[in-house]
Amino acid sequence: MMRRIDRRAFVKTVAGATALASAHVRATSADTRPVFLPTWPHGKLANERAADVILSGGSLLDAVEKGINVPENDPAVMSVGYGGLPNAEGVVELDAAIMDGTRHRAGAVCSLHNIRNAISVARQVLERTKHTTLAGEGAFRFALQTGFEPEQLLTAESLKRWQEWKANPKQESYWLKPEGGHDTIGMVATDGKGHVVSGCSTSGLEWKIPGRVGDSPLVGCGVYADDNVGAASATGNGDVMTNYCTSAFIVHNMARGAAPQDACVELIEHIAKTDPKNKEELICVIAMDTSGRVGAATMNKRNKFQFALWRNGESHLLNSVAVH
Repeated sequence: MMRRIDRRAFVKTVAGATALASAHVRATSADTRPVFLPTWPHGKLANERAADVILSGGSLLDAVEKGINVPENDPAVMSVGYGGLPNAEGVVELDAAIMDGTRHRAGAVCSLHNIRNAISVARQVLERTKHTTLAGEGAFRFALQTGFEPEQLLTAESLKRWQEWKANPKQESYWLKPEGGHDTIGMVATDGKGHVVSGCSTSGLEWKIPGRVGDSPLVGCGVYADDNVGAASATGNGDVMTNYCTSAFIVHNMARGAAPQDACVELIEHIAKTDPKNKEELICVIAMDTSGRVGAATMNKRNKFQFALWRNGESHLLNSVAVH
């Protein structure tokens, strides 16, 4: 069993003091209104859309799905959906998952091509099938069968970036040591009544080997939600994080009594302890319990991690704790 963080020792650190000083992060009592917590600055607009949906009578699943659609539809966000950077062959491959904490059921798609809103296809897997995950050509055909329209996901800018990479004689290759940065859109949410949802969508690592799947669409890795406890999501180097079942690890720690912030830090410390080289990786996580308390952490100060928190009708962009 993982050792519990000594809270007094943690608070003495700069990171701990920063985390506890933020009134936005820790609810003083159980929230009875919706709370949304997505990753990265583009999560702020996702929050606003999600809030509009739920305040208009939509479900929490609707809110998370439609919130994630915002960066999926934005070509300026080149790590998600339309305009996402492609794989080594110039094909945009999308991964996404959404998990319902009430039913403890998820829907996911991997290596989906020519469909912009991967999170919405994942939602259809959840709602219309007995499966959890569909991949590749099967996921594409399922999307067509459920009413999605195919389209070219490469934009002029993402195509240009791929052509520049292809022409570079020193191009990075994931047959060798993975390098480079990317991000996703992960979101956890509560309706204020004890119901939680976790969602995640990404185009994955740019120039990846075709067929590569990271942590984003994997239940327990990129997403996990349980109405008895809370929800978590992750972003960063999915090839590393998949091996730690990051989101399930965090939620299970919360089930044993850890606050969301402590559970996030414990996960990061565990990853660093098992392999010190992981201290240099981009590894970021977010979490929320059913009372609306939240947590967020990143592995190191070099990889700054920002998250957006929507609470009490306001959305704020915050910096996470850096553990190393």
